[in-house]
Amino acid sequence: MGLIKAAIGAVGSTLHDQWKEYIKCDNLDNETLMVRVSTPNGVISKDSAIQVAPGQVAVIFENGKILDATAEEGIYTFDQSSSPSFFAGQFGAVFKEMWTRFTYNGAPNKEQAVFFINSKEIIDNKFGTPAPVPFQDWSHPIPNQMTNTITPLRVDVRCFGKYTFQITDPATFMKNIAGTSEVYTKTDICEQMRSEVQAAFQNVLNALGNSEHKVPVLELPSQTTEIKKLMDENVFDADIRNRGMEIKGFIIESVTLDEASSKKIDNYELSSNAYMQQGAIVGGYSQAVQDAAKNANGAATGMMGVGMMNMATGNMAGGVMANAFQNTEGSKVDLSGEVGTAKYCPNCGIKATGKFCTNCGMKLVNEETNE
Repeated sequence: MGLIKAAIGAVGSTLHDQWKEYIKCDNLDNETLMVRVSTPNGVISKDSAIQVAPGQVAVIFENGKILDATAEEGIYTFDQSSSPSFFAGQFGAVFKEMWTRFTYNGAPNKEQAVFFINSKEIIDNKFGTPAPVPFQDWSHPIPNQMTNTITPLRVDVRCFGKYTFQITDPATFMKNIAGTSEVYTKTDICEQMRSEVQAAFQNVLNALGNSEHKVPVLELPSQTTEIKKLMDENVFDADIRNRGMEIKGFIIESVTLDEASSKKIDNYELSSNAYMQQGAIVGGYSQAVQDAAKNANGAATGMMGVGMMNMATGNMAGGVMANAFQNTEGSKVDLSGEVGTAKYCPNCGIKATGKFCTNCGMKLVNEETNE
C-alpha cells in the first residue's frame, strides 16, 4: 500500500471522476498542529486522492502502523497494491525508520486515516520571566584591588518576548505527543512549552553574561542571532526536541530591572562620577602647587588656588590655608615678615601689607613713597 503522485493538472481532468474519495486538510493554521482526516467508513479506498498542501506532512495509518507518508506537496493516489513510496520529502528518513514499529502506546488503531501535520514555523508564542532572574552585567565592572581583577555587577532582570517553533520530527511528535488525536493544537502544549522555553532562556542568559560574551544587560534585545546560536550549540531546548519539535527563534521585546538592581546601577554611576571628579581635583591640586612654585610673582594667587582645591576635597588644612590667604582690606598679615606701612596694588587697587598683592600677585607699592 502506498501513495502514487498524480499527474499535474489531474484535479481538473477526467481522472478526478475516478477517485473514490478526495482527502485534504484546509485548516492547518498557526494554531493547529495536527488534524486527523478519514472517510465515513474509516477505510481509504483504492484510487482515493490525497492532497498535500505546502507546509503539510500527510501520514497514512492503518491498525497502528505507518503505511506511508509524504512532506512533498501535491496530489497523490492511494493504491493498496503498491509499495510505500518510502516517505517522500524532507522527513523521509524519519518515517522510514518508524514505519514497522510505530504504535499508539500499545493501543492499535482499527481504522485507516490520514494525519495531516503542520510543518510550518509556528509563530507568535509569548514567553516571559515571571520572577526576576540573575544576570552578570559586564557593562558595570567592579574592580578588585586585592586581586587586580574585575567582576560584573549582579543584577536581576525580567525579560519578555516571543519565540517560534517547528515540528521537525513528525513521527516522534505523534508518538510522544499527539497520538491519534482528532485535532491537536498548540494550546494543548503551550503551557508546558512555555515553562521549558523559560528554563532554556535562563541558560541562554547565563551564557550571555559569562566572561566570554560579556553582553551588557540593556543590549539583550539585540542578541537575537546569538541567542539562537547558543540555543543550538548547547541544545538548551532538549526537552522540546524530545517531542519532535525545535525552537527556531527568539525575540526579546523588553528588559526591565527590578528596583534593587536599578538602585545598584544608579549608585554605581554616582560612585564612578565621584571617583572621576576626585581624580580631576587631585590632578588640579598637584598642578596648582607646581605652578605656584614656578611663579614667584603669583605665588600667593597660586597658593589661594591650592587652598580652594583643599576646600573642595574637604581638607581642613586646605580650608585654614584658604582663610589665611583670604583677601581682607587692611589686613596686617605680611607674608614677607614685614609689619607696618600699608600698601596698595597698582593693578587691582587693593590695600594690603607685604610685598605682593594677595588678590592678583602684583608687586605692591607704598602709598606714601609710591615705591
